Amino acid sequence: MIPPTTPRATYRFQFHKDFTFADAEALVPYLDDLGISHLYASPITTARSGSTHGYDVVDPTRINPELGGEESFRSLVAALRARDMGVIIDIVPNHMGVAGGENAWWNNVLTHGEDSEFARYFDIDWREKLVLPILGDPLAETLASGALKLEKVDSGYVLKAYGEHRLPIRDEDQATATTEELASLIDRQHYRLASWRVANDELNWRRFFTINDLAGLRAEDPAVFDATHALYFRLYAEGLIDGVRVDHVDGLTDPAGYCQQLRARLDAIERPADAPAGLSYIVIEKILADGEPLNTDWGVDGTSGYDFMEQVTALLHAPAGAEPLAELWADISGRSADFAPEELRARQDLLAWQFDAQHRRCVEAFVALARSTPDCDGLTRGMLRRAIERLLWVFPVYRTYGTGEGAPLADARIRDTVRQRVAEFVPPGESAVVDRILGWLAGEGPGDVALAAEAVRKFQQLSAPIAAKAVEDTAFYRYGRLLSRNDVGFDAARISLDIDAFHAAMIERARDWPSAMLATATHDHKRGEDVRARLAVLSEIPDLWRSRVEHWRELAAPYAGGVDPADTYMLLQTLFGAWPADLKVSDAEGLSDYAERIVAWQEKALREAKLRSSWEAPDEAYETRCHDLARASLDPERSTDFIEDMTAFVDRIAPAAEQNSLAQVVLRYTVPGVPDLYQGTEIADLSLVDPDNRRPVDYAVLRDTLWAGGAPKMRSIKHLLDLRRKHPALFSNGSYAPIAVTGERRDHVMAFQREHEGATLRCTIALRCAERYLDGMTAADWWGDTALSSGERILELLGEDGVRVDLMASDPALAA
Repeated sequence: MIPPTTPRATYRFQFHKDFTFADAEALVPYLDDLGISHLYASPITTARSGSTHGYDVVDPTRINPELGGEESFRSLVAALRARDMGVIIDIVPNHMGVAGGENAWWNNVLTHGEDSEFARYFDIDWREKLVLPILGDPLAETLASGALKLEKVDSGYVLKAYGEHRLPIRDEDQATATTEELASLIDRQHYRLASWRVANDELNWRRFFTINDLAGLRAEDPAVFDATHALYFRLYAEGLIDGVRVDHVDGLTDPAGYCQQLRARLDAIERPADAPAGLSYIVIEKILADGEPLNTDWGVDGTSGYDFMEQVTALLHAPAGAEPLAELWADISGRSADFAPEELRARQDLLAWQFDAQHRRCVEAFVALARSTPDCDGLTRGMLRRAIERLLWVFPVYRTYGTGEGAPLADARIRDTVRQRVAEFVPPGESAVVDRILGWLAGEGPGDVALAAEAVRKFQQLSAPIAAKAVEDTAFYRYGRLLSRNDVGFDAARISLDIDAFHAAMIERARDWPSAMLATATHDHKRGEDVRARLAVLSEIPDLWRSRVEHWRELAAPYAGGVDPADTYMLLQTLFGAWPADLKVSDAEGLSDYAERIVAWQEKALREAKLRSSWEAPDEAYETRCHDLARASLDPERSTDFIEDMTAFVDRIAPAAEQNSLAQVVLRYTVPGVPDLYQGTEIADLSLVDPDNRRPVDYAVLRDTLWAGGAPKMRSIKHLLDLRRKHPALFSNGSYAPIAVTGERRDHVMAFQREHEGATLRCTIALRCAERYLDGMTAADWWGDTALSSGERILELLGEDGVRVDLMASDPALAA
């Protein structure tokens, strides 16, 4: 039987100064009533003051005082333990926040340079001064403007920049700091102050993706690992937490080695007698590409659920919509109907624009490796640069997992795929260079072993952020065939997943990852789970959707001057997908509020796309035209026809959208794995990308809704969580077996059963039924002769409903 430390069901809270441990403690009775077993906390360590997410950790050794500190955390845990509930915390081993002068370790490095006891904690190339790209202008201009000054603080003098930055100076400069020219003082420091614009090209330390405020940590160093994990181990040893979710594991030098070490350290800890027994629960934030396996020897319980979110979302989409929706996108946008060209261009752009410094240092590492052996005589820097560049253009996964001396077997298939994909981009006569690099990634090849490890590390720690930033944070904002297929961990090139493929994935999950998380909403999602469920309906009705879009574009024409048609179309998809269910033309205030949410999404979408605006150089005139269009479209005085037509269309497809939402809920709580419920999504989740998906949750409304019997979505969650509470072994250890479906609508039903020790759970779920609802067909007309292979007719099983969950047992007491 699965150990008690493994959650039965989790509930994710995003903690910050306005939602603290005390706020969560007040909600423990609600979580218990809902059926949750474990609170799943965003990072609880001390983050930068005012952080709304906690991933910019400045002190991993203590619990964040803004959240209530350790005393308040202990009180929260006590309230949970009193109800036999537990805690899983999010940990951040890959990076730390270094802005604002609050990170003592980073400040020590700035003060003492390479001699700092913390210099090896960060991934810094000390062949030159540490580059600090925090200035708004070049240093000379900043000095001339007076934006840099000396300031006296308790510890001595610091450099003050723009009112927000406080930078320490060398100890030996403290006594004379006020007696000399500021430029000379700055020149003697262990860091080089520079404009923020140089970071992409000149940064000499690893950052998190493209964020200059987050510096990469060297968790592979035993001293760094111990210092950054001591708090977690203590909390686990005291029985205060039951496990961890590891943030961005692919940023680490050796994810497999890290996870194995984390498992060994946690499981070697002796816990109090009253703490839940069993092995620690460990899941990792890992983006798995289509067909990419997670190695089973890492010592983890699985991923935090992006892979399931991709699978269940794709299942809701109809394959027949792929071509007509792609044609519609191409017709409107003038861009590629396929995703592949957008991904390639985004990878090329991002590698050249935002990762030049990291790319250059990766090339240097391979040059050093090549020069360490006569076998690579004639292998030039240019050849290596071209090969690395082109490999990164086509890399199909976040990264491989070689160490320079070896690589897991699963990497071989990835290298084969890369070799095939890159062939068309390799200059004549240089394919051998690509083979050489792929050989080094496999742990095969000549040269110094230490240099090989460093070169492989740099490549793998570059391929991951290229995938994240180029695909998810660029191409997904450029490609608009159907926005419900553009989310974290999704394969935008694929619009749907067939039922047999979904079954196969669940069989694999039951076999290898029965305790992995099942998520359909997260703090990182680009669209809420019910936005995706509604947009998925469009894959079933592409012709009807085209007609609505053409009409809406005509209505929007007076306000769309100077707005790219592609951006107009993405706006229309977003307006439709996130449209509040009760929003009407008479609700001027509601329309205004919705408009501002849309404008915030629009700004982020335009800047992430980097086509007509960007974070580095916002085109405010273009953005204003787009915002004006959004606001005009939601102005009841100017766009009555549009609002009424949109409302009517949302209402018309609502039954199909709600069916998708219910199917998604049932699958999350019944297939193998640990279901996670992201804060507030127990009712309709029509959120957009952060910060919209992190808006305050009205828990008073949720509690009242639950205690009044719940809305349909909440009722389903409550019912399924009750089943999980009564029959934990069935859900944690039960087998998974597809049930065949026959008849004319067999492609619109998925059915499966799970069995364990005399108990059987059978789920029957309708899929892709928009035609029925739109044509007003009765259940009898729609289902016809469709039946399970056992002979039970779907009509009799589902009736007018779209899901059926049956629990059967040889012992009647088990089914009670």
